[in-house]
Amino acid sequence: MSVGAKVAVAVAVAALCVAGAIGVLVHRTTAAGQLATARSGLDQELLSAAAAHADGRRSDARLDPPDLPGPVARAVRGDVRVTYLQQGGDHPVLWAATRISDRKVLAIRRSYAPDMDSLAALDRTLLATGAAVTVPVSLAGLLLGVRMGRRATAAARTAERIADGDLDARVRPHGQDEIARLAASVNTMADALGARLEAERRVTADIAHELRTPVAGMSAAVGLLPPGRASELVAGSVRKLRGLVEDVLEVARMDSHAATVETEEREVSAMTRRAVAGLDGVRLTVVADAVVATDPRRVERILANLAANALRHGAPPVEVEVDGPVIRVRDHGPGFPADLLAVLHISGPQRFRTGSRTGGTGLGLTIATGQARLLGARLTFRNRPEGGAESELRLPTDNPFTPAP
Repeated sequence: MSVGAKVAVAVAVAALCVAGAIGVLVHRTTAAGQLATARSGLDQELLSAAAAHADGRRSDARLDPPDLPGPVARAVRGDVRVTYLQQGGDHPVLWAATRISDRKVLAIRRSYAPDMDSLAALDRTLLATGAAVTVPVSLAGLLLGVRMGRRATAAARTAERIADGDLDARVRPHGQDEIARLAASVNTMADALGARLEAERRVTADIAHELRTPVAGMSAAVGLLPPGRASELVAGSVRKLRGLVEDVLEVARMDSHAATVETEEREVSAMTRRAVAGLDGVRLTVVADAVVATDPRRVERILANLAANALRHGAPPVEVEVDGPVIRVRDHGPGFPADLLAVLHISGPQRFRTGSRTGGTGLGLTIATGQARLLGARLTFRNRPEGGAESELRLPTDNPFTPAP
């Protein structure tokens, strides 16, 4: 149940409780006052009847009536006047009695049904009035709840946009209540998160740029080493370090939105062959080919990273399948870990994710996801039922071309 619905129900229940409490209070007060007035009036009639009996005049009172209630008969033995409401029977009866001699009791009675009918009419009026008041109050509560729900929903959606990477999303606070404070807190969180990420981006870019010069010097110095196993190990390490620096710079460019897309019409199979050409243990299958308008350098970078990730973390053979604008990279390893797969499905690879059993998603998947986003392509990850991980790149086909046979 939404916040708006909860507020509306709470207001409606509160209105019903208040209306019911007021109705019960008015009913009891009116019933007590009505009975007290009836007792006083009947007692005055009894006094008048006793005076008439003493003077020998006739009255509505009766001497020793046989239907005198037992409680009244017992009470008048103490030489007191008694008024008593007799319940039961067809209708209630109000009695008044007094002792006029050692053995005589003078009593008068009248029906209390008209008073009960009047009280019932009052109850119906109170019920109608309570309903008439409860309905508009409930509607007002519904409007208030809907407004609060919309404000809370807007804050939640903005927080979701921020979690998805839109750090420019903000909530417009209204008023001074708790929801307005929540909106302001979301904005403050977005500002702090944006500042932190920007600082991390700058540090990352600065480190990569500072490393570029010494790495280039190391690459040049490797060529001067004498041939041998040691030289090959040093050259391989320098190449890996240079590739890592280039990866960090690529991430920094994508984070700063400085990357540009250069679109060309290329065959998907040709781009895939170039991407996996230098990787051993990769088997390429072309089910169907297509020509798409895209940035071939970025597509090849995505596929190379996916294939390298499959070789590094999966098990051979690594299969790359081209099916029109869709390229699938499969391995025969244990598949993506459950926690990593959940991150990939919900928010994509996270460069600063630490403390997990998988040790983070790595730069490869981060770059691949960022490149796919730039191209407008869709990159998804899953574990196959028969075992192994599968990455699928679906290139946009706004202007598809079928290659000539």
